[in-house]
Formats: sequence, C-alpha cells, structure tokens
Amino acid sequence: MLQIGPYSLDTQVALAPMAGVTDRPFRQLCRELGAGLVVSEMVTSDPNLWHTRKSSFRLNHQGEAEPRSVQIAGGDPEMMALAAQLNAERGAQIIDINMGCPAKKVCNKAAGSALLKDEPLVESILEAVVNAVDIPVTLKIRTGWSPDNRNALTIAKMAEQAGIAALTVHGRTRSDKYLGDAEYETIKSVKENISIPVIANGDITTPEKARFVLDYTGADAVMIGRAAQGTPWILREIDHYLRHGEKIAPPTLSEIHSIFNRHLKALHEFYGELMGVRIARKHLNWYLQSVSDVTGFRREFNQLETAEEQLNALDQYFDRAQAA
Repeated sequence: MLQIGPYSLDTQVALAPMAGVTDRPFRQLCRELGAGLVVSEMVTSDPNLWHTRKSSFRLNHQGEAEPRSVQIAGGDPEMMALAAQLNAERGAQIIDINMGCPAKKVCNKAAGSALLKDEPLVESILEAVVNAVDIPVTLKIRTGWSPDNRNALTIAKMAEQAGIAALTVHGRTRSDKYLGDAEYETIKSVKENISIPVIANGDITTPEKARFVLDYTGADAVMIGRAAQGTPWILREIDHYLRHGEKIAPPTLSEIHSIFNRHLKALHEFYGELMGVRIARKHLNWYLQSVSDVTGFRREFNQLETAEEQLNALDQYFDRAQAA
C-alpha cells in the first residue's frame, strides 16, 4: 500500500514523530497496534550533541521492527549529510528530514519549518542528504511559512527532483503552529503534481476523518500524531476502517489495562526505574483522558516513586474500574 524505497508497507497508517512521545517503547507499541511506519523522535544533526542522555535514548533502536525510520533536524547541509550517514551506520533504514516542526527552539536555529523560508537552502539540504546515504530519504514539511506564503508545492517538486522517496505534508503553516484547523487543499495539490508517495498529516483523529482525508487529497497514507497519545489503539481502528469500511469495537477496560501495563514495563526497562517512573506519569495522564472519574487516581499515581508501586496501583485502579 505504501512504498518507500525497497520497503513495501501493507498499511496506509503511519505514526508521526513527536518529541517527548515517540520514544522506542511507544513506537514498538504502536507498531503492534497497527502502524506500518513509525518515525523516531527528532535527533539533532550535530553529532557533538549525541553524547547527552536524551540523544542516547533517541538513537536507540534495538529490537525495532523494520523499517527503522530516524528523523534528523538541522540547517547545515554538510552536517545533515553526516548525521544521515552516522544514523545509517547505527541501523537506520530510512532517514526522515524534519522541515515541519514549528517549535521555537527548532525554528530559531533555522531548522524545522523555518527552513521553508529559504528554498535554496532546502534544495541544498535535500541533495546533500540523499547523496550521502544509500537508504531512502523522506521529508516532512508544512504547507508553508504562513497562510500568505504556502510554498509546499515548490518544495515538493524540489524534493522529488532531489530523489526524496516519500513526502509527508502537515496541513498547517509554520505560523499556524497547532492552532486552527488543518487544511487539505494544499496536500491535494501536492499529490496531483508529484509522483512520489505523499502522506497526509494534521487533525486526523478518527477513522472517518482518515478516510475523508485520503479520498479528498488522493494521498497514499495518513500520519497520526497527537491523536495517538493515550489512545494508541486508534491506529488499528483507522487501519481496519480503511481496509474494510467498518468500525471495530473500542478496546475494553481490560485491554486498555493490558496495553498500558505493557507500555509501563517497557518504559521502566528502557529508561531505568528513576526516569521510567517519571516518564510513565505523563503517559498515564494521556491514557486516562479516555477513562472517566480519574482525578483522584491521577494525583495518587503522580506521587508514586517506584516501578512496583506504579504497576500495583495500575492493577488496583483497573480492578476497581471493572468492578464498578
């Protein structure tokens, strides 16, 4: 259904890279729950910064299913090319270039969606990275810098010419950040004018919305971002709906318990107990948004200090919830 270089993915559902969310435990969980392609958290293109604890976790892809896609960000063509090479040596099978992140700390360094303002630099980065590695290179962009300057089509044609294997377009401009509604007209125009695979991203929160976006834009796949936080099973719900035109039942409380229990254990194992316990708290807050009357439990969970306490508290909470 989705062809990226030599990788043929039997799905039209991908998981978006999200800093602080799509770490290895979450990516592996989302693969199990229906995502055919998952993309790592953004890694800086400066290898001098890779010795940090944060980067060491982001560069860890042990045990991940193929294809392993690693997103890099930066504004220097030579450094981006080197980052692509080093990540390929570390096991990346797809390099994804970030030109979509609207975060100030990224854009202020002339990276992410800030690059869309400088089309010659975009072209130089794309060509440098594609020529640096013998694995597929993909690109993620926004529709432009601002509503008055939507240059996604220009960038898309540039990407195809440079040898980019697939293009993801988020239906907002840099200045929109995550406000307002995503628009899909630009994605439709991009798809109509290039021949490489196009992945649509932005505000895809239900199976029906995914179907609408694919039909409207003609895109080859959809990429799910914030809608998967706390409800990763939305990936399989969308995948099933796109394949069969019918909805599947939402997960039972027992299954939500099982999913989060697996996720919690994976976080503890991956990060170690101290960091794993802290990171588990934000994921629990997202999970509990789909379950009612949780204020007391959320507060209690956020005060727990050990992995064992978290797992026991989770078991007790779901035992009470299922008995209610």
